[in-house]
Amino acid sequence: MKTITIEGQLRTDTGKKASRQFRSQGLVPGVIYGGAQEVIFTAPVLAFKTLVYTPDFQLAELKVDGKTYRCIIKDIQYNKVSDELAHVDFLELVEDKKVIATIPIKFTGVSVGVKEGGKLVTKIKSLKVKTLPKYLKENIELDITNLELHGNIRVEDVKEANFEILNSPRIPIASVVTTRQLKIEESTTPAAPAAAAKAPAAAAAAKAPAAKAPAAKK
Repeated sequence: MKTITIEGQLRTDTGKKASRQFRSQGLVPGVIYGGAQEVIFTAPVLAFKTLVYTPDFQLAELKVDGKTYRCIIKDIQYNKVSDELAHVDFLELVEDKKVIATIPIKFTGVSVGVKEGGKLVTKIKSLKVKTLPKYLKENIELDITNLELHGNIRVEDVKEANFEILNSPRIPIASVVTTRQLKIEESTTPAAPAAAAKAPAAAAAAKAPAAKAPAAKK
């Protein structure tokens, strides 16, 4: 599995003011949880780029003041205005301690239903699992060869011996539908809130009495 190395420095100043100052210097605050003690640090924002801005599941090797921590991402926070990376929480991997991770799904094979003219529709792209660090992997392979037209693969169909899958069992992962069925599903999608908001306003405007023109002066 691919591992991204990030070098940082221990952080002694805490609080919102200190965090803003670090960000102004191109540094991102972070915390490592799950080990013997929490590690509060900062690292250059560019060091997080290949770890954060990717759909791939990767490990992080954090080097902070001479110590190395093998981790996975626990949580990411972005600035609500600029959408820039604001804070990253990591979970240290301890050999005999289970962790919760989100693993991408990789489809293999060509569906029977697709060969018959159907379209593969993906409902979810990853699964939340609980497992020991040694079983973590880049993706969960899911064979869709036998997926027929109008058929579904659900969470309960995924068989991974070393994973406890935390998603609801009946949630569909993927299905094969006809073009007509796909159009019907798209047409029944609820209208966007903005569009819905305009309707009452338009109706109210239609019911409002027309303004009278000012009387002509004699």
